[in-house]
Amino acid sequence: MSRSAAIELGGVVSPSPATPADRLRRDLRVIADMIEPAARVLDIGCGDGALLGYLVSEKGADARGVELSQSGVNACVGQGLSVIQGDADRDLDAYPKGAFNIVVLSQTLQATRNPRRVLETLVRIGERAIVSFPNFGYWRVRLSLLARGRMPVTPLLAHQWYDSPNIHLCTIRDFVALCGEMNIRIEKSVTLDRYGRPYALDPRGSLANLLAEQGVFVLSRGAA
Repeated sequence: MSRSAAIELGGVVSPSPATPADRLRRDLRVIADMIEPAARVLDIGCGDGALLGYLVSEKGADARGVELSQSGVNACVGQGLSVIQGDADRDLDAYPKGAFNIVVLSQTLQATRNPRRVLETLVRIGERAIVSFPNFGYWRVRLSLLARGRMPVTPLLAHQWYDSPNIHLCTIRDFVALCGEMNIRIEKSVTLDRYGRPYALDPRGSLANLLAEQGVFVLSRGAA
């Protein structure tokens, strides 16, 4: 059932119809709300195109995507979306500086071979970059590792250690520290609980690193 408020009709309470935003994964809703209408957007690791399709239809965005899997590319192209097959580690260098208003990297950074270089590229080709990732410092992850002594499996980290695409897991504090080292400005951040609901927590604080299951960050290149 949609989380929209129910509407009472003739004494019978019926759920209001789902809006396009309701059909997005909750972290993608947060990202979509950060993007201005008619923006030039590149979604890297766009999956089945859920965010791209929403940005095009609801925000009039000039949106295109890069996706590694052929099945994801096929799903996007089948919806009429402009998506090419590509790898975030190898295939972004051809884009010129400031080619996009927004570059999105959602739940993909931890699967890249060189996250630092990918972040450098994001803030070069986009005026701003929006990056989201699972927080390996989340308390349930810590507890699972402490209690079982094995790599944790969660809805966001759903693979076993030996077949996981996630090769560079990090905590929110790790990410904030890396941005500082790279002179990348954090313009905005949102930390999300296990249901995708925002917390009012400073990502630089220990509580966000402990309680948030994922983080969403708006980044830009720092002053030279």
